[in-house]
Amino acid sequence: MKFSVIVPVYNVENYLEACISSVIAQSCRDYELILVDDGSTDSSGVLCDRLAEQYHCRVIHQENGGLGAARNTGIEAAQGDYLFFLDSDDFISPDTLQGLSTEIDQVPADIYTFGFVTSDGTRDIAPFVDQLPYHQPLTLHSHPELLLALPNAWCRAVRRTLFLASNIRFPSRVWYEDIRTTPKLTALAQTIDVLPNTWYHYVQREGSITRNSNLTRNHEIIDAFEDLLGWYRTRGLFDQYQTQLERLCIDHVYLAASVRVLRVDPTHPLLKEFRDYLQSNFPNYRNSPLLEELPRSKQLAYTLLERKHYRLMKLLFSLKDKFGQ
Repeated sequence: MKFSVIVPVYNVENYLEACISSVIAQSCRDYELILVDDGSTDSSGVLCDRLAEQYHCRVIHQENGGLGAARNTGIEAAQGDYLFFLDSDDFISPDTLQGLSTEIDQVPADIYTFGFVTSDGTRDIAPFVDQLPYHQPLTLHSHPELLLALPNAWCRAVRRTLFLASNIRFPSRVWYEDIRTTPKLTALAQTIDVLPNTWYHYVQREGSITRNSNLTRNHEIIDAFEDLLGWYRTRGLFDQYQTQLERLCIDHVYLAASVRVLRVDPTHPLLKEFRDYLQSNFPNYRNSPLLEELPRSKQLAYTLLERKHYRLMKLLFSLKDKFGQ
């Protein structure tokens, strides 16, 4: 069996059927579908059972352990050669698995990464694809910029034995579980193949990390980087990939996490914590050669953060949200 499609399910009764339908609609049939009901308190668990009976997929019910725990349950139960993690409120294009299957036959690799389209629930927003060489086996040693690819588990297919041999799993009950996991798999993969296809449809909804107003939990990005940087140091890889890890920290801690916080509260103490964390781990970050590769919008955000113009940034993002630009 080529693929195990693992769908963690938690209180998504209004989205789950559309998600599962997108899997059932796949032109490639060489897959198994595993639904992991992570202790849902709505009707999602009952819906899982009905869909399983209708489409002959597997369902596992478990006590709530969070997204990471649900994915791990799926990993242990999976039998496919490659694991595909699909969030239960998202969906995939009908040719996703067939496209991956064809690529696997042509370019064998441990990880396949591809693009996605973001939706706000009513319309698609501009697609995203990592700008890396396509359709060829890459290694982290030859292409360290692979570490800068988006870490989301759902825009890649990973060889199951890579998880099993490394014993790497997703952390439970935390935010930012992907940044704790994907860069480790990237370092261990023998080869990685990047595809330009935007197969995944990511639906942003209230309650997602990017829209969650529970500001204090954004501190977990620091916990995630403590985990990640510690892993690279323990394995003697930190010095080799310090430049890329520094840029990751700039992107995810200093820029993304700061923006999430200041959009709600431009006086929040976490803003200083994020800056101090970056400074303590990468004291020369202002001289990073990768800063000039930031997109124009991120360069503006970086400049404003450096000057501590938090209220101005909040205003700019408010205007962006209002006018949709």
